[in-house]
Amino acid sequence: MKTKLIRTDPTVMMGKPVITGTRITVELILEKLAAGETVEQLLEAHPRLTRPAVFAALAYAAEAMRTLSPKKAGSIPYSNTKLAKLTSDSGYMSVAQP
Repeated sequence: MKTKLIRTDPTVMMGKPVITGTRITVELILEKLAAGETVEQLLEAHPRLTRPAVFAALAYAAEAMRTLSPKKAGSIPYSNTKLAKLTSDSGYMSVAQP
């Protein structure tokens, strides 16, 4: 039986998507990666977090972006200081600051 790694529950973290069995939000994972933390640093800081859960959070965010209409996507505020660029190096995904 395959366990769903991302859950949403209105009674947990105001309904934000979280890693199942934790209060670690997808948003937190994305913010930390965008700020330059590595997956290893995330795993050290959050012992209940697993590597598959981190990648599930990235996949969840990618799916959310695919389903977001272009009109809404253009209205999402962002800060250039927090903007991160995903790069691929030898098949591994990392986050690089612009």
